Amino acid sequence: MKGIRRLAQHLDISIGTVSRALNGRPDVNEQTRQRVLEAAATLGYVPNQSGRALRKGTTGIVGFMIETDTKISVDGDSFFLSVFDGVQSVLARHQLDLVALLCASGQDPHDYLRRMVGRGFVDGLIISATQRHDPRIDLLADRHIPFIALGRSLTDRGQPWYDLDFEALASTAVSRLAARGHRRIALAAPADEINLGYVLTENYRQALATAGLPFDPALVLRSAADQAAGYRMAHDLLALPDRPTAILLANEVLSVGLYRGLIEAGVRPGRDIAVIGRDSPHARFLSPTLTSFETSLRDLGVALAEALLAAMPAFADLYPQGVVRKLWPLALREGDSDAFTLVRG
Repeated sequence: MKGIRRLAQHLDISIGTVSRALNGRPDVNEQTRQRVLEAAATLGYVPNQSGRALRKGTTGIVGFMIETDTKISVDGDSFFLSVFDGVQSVLARHQLDLVALLCASGQDPHDYLRRMVGRGFVDGLIISATQRHDPRIDLLADRHIPFIALGRSLTDRGQPWYDLDFEALASTAVSRLAARGHRRIALAAPADEINLGYVLTENYRQALATAGLPFDPALVLRSAADQAAGYRMAHDLLALPDRPTAILLANEVLSVGLYRGLIEAGVRPGRDIAVIGRDSPHARFLSPTLTSFETSLRDLGVALAEALLAAMPAFADLYPQGVVRKLWPLALREGDSDAFTLVRG
């Protein structure tokens, strides 16, 4: 207690008030909280997390589980970094820290999470890459650990979730391409059991039906989510007997590899084939410019963190929004990659 006692003496306020201010308790006014935080920074005060955890039965840590793959380690994908930034901006209000839990590719996500949970070093969790049937959800619900999922799942224990609005993505893209005369529209979907692949494929099927177009399973091209897979996909697409005239990409990384594969084969996006993808820092340098769906990933991180805190008893009064289950909006940014049209004026 020497550190916190010195801080209290310096400010001439009680140790209890200092402790509550440092822990983000709502019964401390904002002016006092700022005084305490500024003094702590000036005096170099760092709380003893181990002691705090023993006294409070909490760790002050939130975990964010992601599965690493070549999309992150090789292609430099920035999706999660942007989301992390938003999450941490919320946690910092309450002196909570974010820890990334990195499940290596090839490792079973359920076994990995069970091991992390067994170590008991997080107060709450954000999980991503939710599968069609996801045992991690049952694990966390059974252990009564507050969590939120980035993605929906058929495994439903009443958990909060946010998911990208793939319904609107499929509907907007297919109707846009159909209005330009395209009748054979391909879809690039994940090859694994991640639920977004099922959600997107079903909504792609429904969007085709709405446009009066048949569903052809051969036009659903499943692959990994990296640039090399996008490159291979270009060759697979061009090898189809009845080649599609347009393609919709579910993943933000595929477009770079797809462009290269198409251009090497003498097929130019926007001139010989229409392409609609997902926005990413890499995609913004493509030529022709990519027509893509974009969103604020930092704001998504903020929303995830606030919804998680709403599920944590210590913070529920501060975030009285209940169980959040919402689709996160995606906006179409027009480019030149889908300029190729079959409609004759």
